[in-house]
Amino acid sequence: MRNALPAEASRADPARPAIGQPDPAHLARRLREMIAAGRVHAARPLLGALRRMAPASAEMSDMEARLLLREGRIPEALAELDAGLARENGSVVLRLSRADARMQAHDVAGAAADAADAVILAPDNAQAKAVLGAILLEMNRPADARPCLREAVAAEPRNGAFVRAYAIALERTNDADAASTILDVGIGHAPGDVGLRTAAIMVAMRQRDFTRAADLAEAARCDGVADACVFGLRGHALSSLGRHEEAGSAYAEALKLAPEDPYVRHLVIAAGLLPEASRAPSAYLETVFDGYAERFEAHLISLHYRVPGLLRAALLEHCPALAHGAPAGPLLDLGCGTGLMAVVLSDLNVGPLTGVDLSDRMLGEARAKALYGTLVHADLEAFLAQNAIAWPLVLAADVFCYFGVLDEALAAVHARLQPGGMLMFTLEETDPDDDRPWRLGRQGRFAHGMAYVRDAAARAGFAIRAARREVLRSEAGADVTGMLFVLERVRHDG
Repeated sequence: MRNALPAEASRADPARPAIGQPDPAHLARRLREMIAAGRVHAARPLLGALRRMAPASAEMSDMEARLLLREGRIPEALAELDAGLARENGSVVLRLSRADARMQAHDVAGAAADAADAVILAPDNAQAKAVLGAILLEMNRPADARPCLREAVAAEPRNGAFVRAYAIALERTNDADAASTILDVGIGHAPGDVGLRTAAIMVAMRQRDFTRAADLAEAARCDGVADACVFGLRGHALSSLGRHEEAGSAYAEALKLAPEDPYVRHLVIAAGLLPEASRAPSAYLETVFDGYAERFEAHLISLHYRVPGLLRAALLEHCPALAHGAPAGPLLDLGCGTGLMAVVLSDLNVGPLTGVDLSDRMLGEARAKALYGTLVHADLEAFLAQNAIAWPLVLAADVFCYFGVLDEALAAVHARLQPGGMLMFTLEETDPDDDRPWRLGRQGRFAHGMAYVRDAAARAGFAIRAARREVLRSEAGADVTGMLFVLERVRHDG
């Protein structure tokens, strides 16, 4: 017969699906793409179909677990991975997947153990080394992370995620020059990788090399990298160099690319290109301080930062029994950051301490000091609205400089203070010839007038126990003068 197939073609090939039948390998690829893209609802029925077509395997357990993680079902993902490893204990894929799941469950030690096992099982697996290195960074062990990430980058020099993690490890071990070099090499391999560009700019910014930061951002623009964060960072660098007109242009470009981004919008407002906002957006603060956490304390020390000491002195002045060992507390540290206030109070009988901050990375640094009874990741106004404790002492070290209008924040603290309880805080001050109640500076912080703060405190129901000018820090060799306030919720207001 003319249309008959050759005899060898007519025999079934067990390695290929029959004509008209779905290909499990193709479905698995599509499923992974859907999971990576977050298309959970589309991925779930596809996984069900794939499970009916193919036997249980490490790959199937991995895909199931990753989909469960996307759905926020962490315990079920861990159970799936445990079952998969019970069947295939030597699976590197499942070890790495469980490391991811354990990280999401905040079991960092367990995640590190899984990643280490994956490296032992597959010593040449660059992904396993990179995952272990990233977890060691999360454990604040950058020196241990360096060799893992160095080998991962050597194996896959074009992998931007590996390069960025290695640069973080280098910078955290005080080798910022090497971090800059490895990022430059990575950009050479992948010039369109926005993450590498922004990482390189941020290294320069943290080194306060604003000229290099601006040049790196300009090079990215010339290479066709159109990204709001790159333009925003360029504006920030130029503003730090005093080149405010150029900074405004950079911020305007950033705003075109990301008109709703809170980080970009706040910097654009600070540059005077949009009407002023009454406070820094929470998302802006979280972005800034997450990226700043590891170098925060070293930077403040370089600025001769005095605020924690000033607040300690105010606490001893207005609670004199503390100097003789009497107890005080509990104490709420609003915007606790890396925990510097807890350090300067650690020899006093103050506590327990509760710290609240928007930046999870800053809280990680505070947690490592083991001085707080409780640490909460939250916006301070949201925390005060939801918290039911009546606090005797509340401190806010350089926190209200991210608020323009102070009325709501002060009222929120007043509502959470015991009668007779005290709020102590610092602020930056406007220029003496500036008659505005507050203004937003080009660096994204607000300064206030002394008279305005006094009036806002009175409107919130406080009695003012102290209001004085203090040197807060130094910048560019000059003292930065601000204000220290001690407010009391008077006892008779109930």
